[in-house]
Amino acid sequence: MADADSQRCVSALLNGITQKLYYGNTEITEEFLKNELYAEMTQDEFRALHDKMRSLLKSMASADMDQAQLEAFLTAQTRKQGGGGVTPEQAAALARFWKAHRTRVRESLLAQSRWEPGLRGLKWRVDLHTSSSGGQVSSSPVALVELELGAPESSELVCLEFDEQKVNLVLKKMAELQESIDSVVHRS
Repeated sequence: MADADSQRCVSALLNGITQKLYYGNTEITEEFLKNELYAEMTQDEFRALHDKMRSLLKSMASADMDQAQLEAFLTAQTRKQGGGGVTPEQAAALARFWKAHRTRVRESLLAQSRWEPGLRGLKWRVDLHTSSSGGQVSSSPVALVELELGAPESSELVCLEFDEQKVNLVLKKMAELQESIDSVVHRS
């Protein structure tokens, strides 16, 4: 029965870490988890267990491990010598936990990595001005760009007008940005 209790405590610890780390539940603290789950452990022993489980969860989440990757990862963790590995009971609890929570953790990570406000839509067209505000006749083309910015629940429309010179400047800046991205990607 000790194995079942151990797995239950590890599962609860993993749930608590996930609540705080990925779901933003600030009520879950390290002290709360220790007092509720591992009151008999010293603070140092609990911190070591907590940090190990948090590190394993972060590794699993950042790699978005599927079942085969998870099995290989946990097998390697159980074979580690010394205090760096996990017990078979902990590995079983990690496997069950990850199977149940993988999708939700992944969604949380994606939501945390988005910049706000985001670009939700873009429309553009080219028009010809037939007259300027001073009444002068002009037939120069202008690019009209509408950007829809915001979060899914609220958005804002921004309208931009570019003449040919400004369009060329924007294109030049975008080419420079692409070169910068390419240089970083090719270095890695």
